[in-house]
Amino acid sequence: MAPMGIRLSPLGVAVFCLLGLGVIYHLYAGVISSRINAFRQKKNVDLRDLLALSIEAAVEGGREVKRIREDNALEERSKGKTKEGVSEKLTLGDLNSHRKMFYLFKNTYPFLQVNSEEHDEVKENPAVWSREIPPDVQQKIKGSREVAADRITVWIDPLDATQEYTENLKKYVTTMVCVAVDGEPVIGVIHKPFTGYTAWALVGDGANVLPRSEYSISAPKVIVSRSHAGKVKGFIEEAFGNSTVIIPAGGAGYKVLALLDPPDEEYEEADIYVHITFIKKWDICAGNAILKALGGHMTTLKGVEIDYSGSERNDGGLLASVKVDHKTLVERLSSIDKEKH
Repeated sequence: MAPMGIRLSPLGVAVFCLLGLGVIYHLYAGVISSRINAFRQKKNVDLRDLLALSIEAAVEGGREVKRIREDNALEERSKGKTKEGVSEKLTLGDLNSHRKMFYLFKNTYPFLQVNSEEHDEVKENPAVWSREIPPDVQQKIKGSREVAADRITVWIDPLDATQEYTENLKKYVTTMVCVAVDGEPVIGVIHKPFTGYTAWALVGDGANVLPRSEYSISAPKVIVSRSHAGKVKGFIEEAFGNSTVIIPAGGAGYKVLALLDPPDEEYEEADIYVHITFIKKWDICAGNAILKALGGHMTTLKGVEIDYSGSERNDGGLLASVKVDHKTLVERLSSIDKEKH
């Protein structure tokens, strides 16, 4: 007898059984799918491992940047123009560095969200992380700290200061990696390919770089982008006075390092880093993490913390400092209309 006392033909019984099997299959598939999703969500990554991988990625990318420049094989072309009307360059150094850095992450942690400034048609690369933890990381970062993979966003800048790279202004050129957790910068790595210097930090655990002993905000040295130094000059002088020293420089990574105890004589020491137009997050995330680890700050001009999840754009300008009253700087700058300058 069928349910509810209904008599079915052999064909009806077969159809009824098939329907029952279909329901069971969909229920089972739903359970399995939920378990797979839960398993994916539970993937954890050790931040010390991520720091070591970030350092290796920046160094390996830097090797490509240096090799292409020294071989004079840039294959330079334009990606378009910036908001300031400056040609945005792309070179083989950018692309080769991107391939090394991006695939070191994707081949090691394929489930991580990795955002790079560059993109190309190469879909595979054999780059593999060595799994080595650098000695200074072992010394300064003693324990592991695991974070769920779905909370992590990686930002890569395979070649910061491409314009300066094409002009052979090597001191401005860096490769950078940042790891954000829940949108907050936690790991920052800035590597100088032509000197071999690497600055790194893991917020809450340690860094291999220090701030300088003294800074001034009464008569500050302000470092700005050389691409629009003239435009920002009036804005800075209105905030800090006509005697303010303005340092035009290339590359966001270089500008952050100029706020710190300099690794070499190439750096012009600055007290504050200011950027008044929109800037991409892969340009600034690594520096933000390093400053944060040292007790410093990087915010919009209005003092808003920058969220390193979602969109690549930061439209609020930039103010970076360390060992000074950041709130006072924000008050001086936020009252000025940057559009009139």
